[in-house]
Amino acid sequence: MSVDRWITDWDPSPRFPVYTRANAGEVLPDPCSPLCWTVAWEPGILMGWRDSQIAAGTCDEDEIDTRRPEVIGNFGGYLYINASMARLFGVRGPGLGPELIDATYFGTHPDVPPYVPEPWHESEGNTAKLGAWMMGVMTADDLPILREDRDLAASARASRPHLADLDEAALVARMTSFTPLLRRMFEHHLLMTAATSIGPGALGAIAEALGDPGLVLTLITSIGDVDSAAPSNAMWKLSRLDKSSTEYASGFATFVENFGSRGPNEWDIRSHTWETKPALAEALIDAMRAAPDGESPTIRNDRNTRAREAAEAKVRAALAGQPEVLAQFDMALRSAHLHLAGRERAKTNIIKVLHEVRMAAHALAARTGYTSSEICMLLADELDAFVASPDDFRARLAQRERQYLDLFQLEPPFIVNGSAPPLTHWKRKGSVETERVRAGDVLTGMSGAPGTYTGRARVVLDPADPFALEPGEVLIAPITDPAWTPLFVPAGAVVVNVGALVSHAVIVSRELGIPCVVSVTDATERIPDGAVVTVDGATATVTVVSLP
Repeated sequence: MSVDRWITDWDPSPRFPVYTRANAGEVLPDPCSPLCWTVAWEPGILMGWRDSQIAAGTCDEDEIDTRRPEVIGNFGGYLYINASMARLFGVRGPGLGPELIDATYFGTHPDVPPYVPEPWHESEGNTAKLGAWMMGVMTADDLPILREDRDLAASARASRPHLADLDEAALVARMTSFTPLLRRMFEHHLLMTAATSIGPGALGAIAEALGDPGLVLTLITSIGDVDSAAPSNAMWKLSRLDKSSTEYASGFATFVENFGSRGPNEWDIRSHTWETKPALAEALIDAMRAAPDGESPTIRNDRNTRAREAAEAKVRAALAGQPEVLAQFDMALRSAHLHLAGRERAKTNIIKVLHEVRMAAHALAARTGYTSSEICMLLADELDAFVASPDDFRARLAQRERQYLDLFQLEPPFIVNGSAPPLTHWKRKGSVETERVRAGDVLTGMSGAPGTYTGRARVVLDPADPFALEPGEVLIAPITDPAWTPLFVPAGAVVVNVGALVSHAVIVSRELGIPCVVSVTDATERIPDGAVVTVDGATATVTVVSLP
């Protein structure tokens, strides 16, 4: 990289100095394109993120910046989550603590620095407000706001005109019109994300007291109504049909209509989705065809549902003589199921709206003779000038795209603490050799989904290449987003480099009934293709049985 700083980069916050790529890589695994960052993220998504911190009570209005809220960082074009801000939620939230937040959101990565308390972190007012919000999370029995958001997302899609008929100014106007909706929906998404730590935390304390801490994982498995699992279930049904049949053609058209906003790196409008590039979805469906009928997500889910119900009965029997604790258990269980499903619904809602920004941007590219990648090299404050004279930007955007693509070759530091190193000091990807595993090694991570499975490992680095994975193999993945999760269906188990209790991979693997261990550092580099491994979702271990 010949430059020290990318055009969308931020400066680290002196007040909230610790940033991490943990979980951020699940949202934006690659550098965010300039247009997406300045049109969707900065004015919409990040302001909604700020709103959520104030609404829950983590921060007061004057503690967080009004233009570049310290909830995240952008270094080298890569999204970072502000760990200092997340830990503040743990410090101020009654009964939480920064250690719980680290475990819930950031996994077990060895580079996460210890929490350093400061006097201003403690706040009686914020703790009281967070306590009231947490009580609301525990006592809620419905999430009507997400149904309202779902209807708004559907209206956004229904409002899409024939984009080829719009001129440049109208396309830009449509692209930028969704900012208020993105802000609203991301506030709700982050509130749901924060809420997912409350119920499971209470269940964990009860399971610990009963002497069976691993029980909590089973209690939040196969909860039902998880939107992000729906595409995989729909793909499975399509994989059972003759691809040349009219039934398949009709079903696939319905699939694209319902789930076309999903795809690899879906939080960046530069990326193709299942609507803009249907071949991505068809390849995943084809990868499922070789899986036997007995591996149906429905069959797996039913099996795990029975295990969950048995675990619930076990806890209720153990607490029969403790009515107050039993009431707390029932409340925590209901809250955990409600908000884990709510988090995935909130994400589905906002992704549908972001997709409308994408479709307008891609139409603008087609109208002006640019590629969809080139158009996404624009900055928001350049759009008016671009509309007035698109050809004036050809050399600028071509050069910017070359610089942007070079960012993909850099290895972003896992932690930024106080200062971000210049890009010329970042390592190139693949430049550091990682020690390979040996037979008998046991890798540890975080429990994702229960179950034990032994099979051959298959390292897959790109969900666009699903045929690398044979049915029954153990999927070893760097990160996961909805473009990856259809691969869970033919897989026997899943191991992921990063992730935590509420990450997307974990929630969906639990719903699909697949053993999963996340936060296994450098798993894709340490475990070779063909190694036989045993994945134990309850103990969070990956044991190397033999090497190829």
